[in-house]
Amino acid sequence: MTRRSLRSRNPQGPGATPPRPPRFRRYRQSLAIIAGVGLVGVAGAGVLGWTTYAKLVADLPSVDSLRAYQPPTVSRIYAADDRLMAELANERRIFVPINAIPERVKNAFIATEDHNFYTHGGVDFMAIGRAGLTDIFARHGRRPLGASTITQQVAKVMLLNSNVVSLDRKIKEALLAIKMEQVLSKDKILEIYLNGIYLGNGAYGVAAAAQSYFNKPLDQLDDAEAASLAALPKSPTNYNPFLHPQAAMGRRNLVLDLMVEAGVLTREQADQEKQEPLVPQQKQRFGPLPDSEWFGEEVRRQLIAQYGQDRAAQGGLEVHTSLDQNLQTTETRLLHEGLMNYDRAHSGWRGPLRTLSDIQDDSWESALDHVTPPGGMLREWRLAVVLPGGTHVGWIEEGSPRKGALLATDIGWARRAHPLRAGDVIMIEPQEGGSAALRQIPQVEGAAVTLDVHTGRVLAMVGGWSFHESQFNRATQALRQPGSSFKPFVYLAAMEQGISPSERFDDSPISYGDWHPQNYEHDNWGPTTLHDALRESRNLVTIRVAAHLGMKAVADTAIRAGLVAQMPHVLPAALGAVETTVMREAAAYATIANGGHIVTPTLVDDIQDRSGSVLWQAGGLKLGTAMQAPPSEQPAPTDGAPTDGTTAPAVPVPAPAMPVPGSVSVPSLTDTRPTLASEQSTFQIVKMMQDVIARGTGRMAGVGIDRPIAGKTGTSQDFHDAWFAGFSPDIVTVVWVGFDTPQTLGRNSDGGRIAGPIWNKIMKVALASRPKLDFRVPDGITLASYDTGRISAVDGFKTDQVPGASVELHGFGAGTEALTAADTGADSVISDSESGMAQMPDQPGGGTAGTGSSAAPGQVQKPAPSDGDIGVGGLY
Repeated sequence: MTRRSLRSRNPQGPGATPPRPPRFRRYRQSLAIIAGVGLVGVAGAGVLGWTTYAKLVADLPSVDSLRAYQPPTVSRIYAADDRLMAELANERRIFVPINAIPERVKNAFIATEDHNFYTHGGVDFMAIGRAGLTDIFARHGRRPLGASTITQQVAKVMLLNSNVVSLDRKIKEALLAIKMEQVLSKDKILEIYLNGIYLGNGAYGVAAAAQSYFNKPLDQLDDAEAASLAALPKSPTNYNPFLHPQAAMGRRNLVLDLMVEAGVLTREQADQEKQEPLVPQQKQRFGPLPDSEWFGEEVRRQLIAQYGQDRAAQGGLEVHTSLDQNLQTTETRLLHEGLMNYDRAHSGWRGPLRTLSDIQDDSWESALDHVTPPGGMLREWRLAVVLPGGTHVGWIEEGSPRKGALLATDIGWARRAHPLRAGDVIMIEPQEGGSAALRQIPQVEGAAVTLDVHTGRVLAMVGGWSFHESQFNRATQALRQPGSSFKPFVYLAAMEQGISPSERFDDSPISYGDWHPQNYEHDNWGPTTLHDALRESRNLVTIRVAAHLGMKAVADTAIRAGLVAQMPHVLPAALGAVETTVMREAAAYATIANGGHIVTPTLVDDIQDRSGSVLWQAGGLKLGTAMQAPPSEQPAPTDGAPTDGTTAPAVPVPAPAMPVPGSVSVPSLTDTRPTLASEQSTFQIVKMMQDVIARGTGRMAGVGIDRPIAGKTGTSQDFHDAWFAGFSPDIVTVVWVGFDTPQTLGRNSDGGRIAGPIWNKIMKVALASRPKLDFRVPDGITLASYDTGRISAVDGFKTDQVPGASVELHGFGAGTEALTAADTGADSVISDSESGMAQMPDQPGGGTAGTGSSAAPGQVQKPAPSDGDIGVGGLY
């Protein structure tokens, strides 16, 4: 090896030059540092990303709830004929399954909101990139362009329920959208979207929007209208065709172009649809059927009580009721007429609503148009202004002014108290021929209920003069004293104890301490049959019957019938010194009419969920089958009164053990309800109550009705309440009239005069479409004619009773002699309304509980004879 080479190998030697570093060493070092930092950064970012992802995933709601998603939808209430009566909803939603949504509607929304809907996996990354570039280069200072798919929108609305614009929310949307695509089908996601999206104008979902904007069902929309709906999700307010028609039309046309790009419309079709004007048609928000508000509100209360507010209003319930809309409308009108007739007869004109100044024959429309009608004004009435001269009025009819003459009788009626002057704003009802009748809202109130005797189905219910003026339902909520309409239940208790209709009780003065009850007529008949006592509503006989039975037996009968919830065991209660409602009394009378089966009134026949499954159904009767013999094998009917005045025994027909040859299977109803009394006892009461209408206190209620009917009048203390309750073999109606704050209806304003005529008109309409039926005579009853001492009557007698006979009941009138103050309520206060109960002055010679047969000398002067049933002695 040479010296030169050795020197070169020893750079540290003397005279050696420093070595040069490698050319890229420093670059390698920099790259190493960068790589190390990058690796640490990536690892940190990975850890941070994973932590953030885990946190976001942990906070995500479950998508499983969307598998059986059912949006909140309207609950609907239907009348008996399946007409829609009312709707219950917090939000207007109509759910339509995906297979019932027209293709044009689906295509319009997909083309506008997510044209790749059927191809992406929940997130459209190409759309996101496109939106990002647009936001960077073309939308400075404006809201970022969205790229959410339909699936992401469902995730946002249904699961996240948030509109906050943030990166976290967008990531959650994307994650949920991907999960949803794995769990749900595309059609299910689209169904949720199209039924749940808010489209403005109070409408949720495409079906509700179609009705709200075009007053059409979905399947009647054309392409232009479908495009108008698809234009709304971007901004339901800014593209609302009612508020911004030009912007809405421009957006609609853009949607049509997008449908062309998506291949679901041709250019020619789109251009033709663009020529269609955008003319939305406002759909009036559905309200209850006319005059059904009382009924519908009571159903709503029952639904909320049974299912809660949320399910009742958002559960999509299908509620089928028993409402007979035609009868409801008629009953409302007839009650209105009865209250107006009473008001007209018992009070004068109370003056105008207000007075307008400077009223001339012309130019009065603007001033009248600014007057607000009172809540109790009926829909067929109109506000009118009295024109100069005081005999003509002007009103507005369908936006046009009308003029007419007031009826002369109305002018005279008003002149007595408040003569009409120009400018007076009054209520009128237009008449045929162009005249006008003066109207005013009565101060008196009333209520009426009609229900099916056999099932308890409420066919009609009117709770007062006007639902809009007061929603207090006087048929179901007002506790009033029934007066003598309570008496049939006293006599029913007597029938159940084997006392016959011809049994005689003493009708003579009674005095129990300071209580001196009397009959309304202030006369006494002496020994009186129960038939005559109920027919003419004799108070003193009723008291003696109740005393004989014991008030516990009477109270038990009334409570089990549902007439009262509780009842004091005091004699005035036998005269109606209790509180009940019109609905309770109707059900109790139906119990008598149907042979003793206790009736529970029902407004609802059945309730179904949105899938059609029955959630609830009225019970009590079960449908089955029975074998019916051929007509030739059936026994002759035995009902009906004998025509020759002789006894006509009923022939019991035992059911055969085996079907008769030739028998056929027929539908049969089995009544599973408990009974109040035997069929024989209730029939005895029915026969007696038939004479109440035919020849008793209820004569005015029976005028012009040629059907078998039975009923009873009722009038309470000081004429505060006027009742008439009655029934045919298949329907019962109860009418009540009185003031909300109890006050007298006026002398002789009894149930027969005030409530009876209203009942009469209602029943004529209710019976007109029904077959003529007679009350069925049950087995074990004999119909017989006999002399009551006042009339010739026909009653039903049980097998152990002698028609027309009266037997000693452990001493005639027994049970009255040992009564104390506790029996009359004299030592306790029944209720405030009874505090003045029959405080009649002692009468010279007033009898005690005995068998006296005539009025005592010095008896107070009798009032004028009355068709009413009023008696003195607590409640009438």
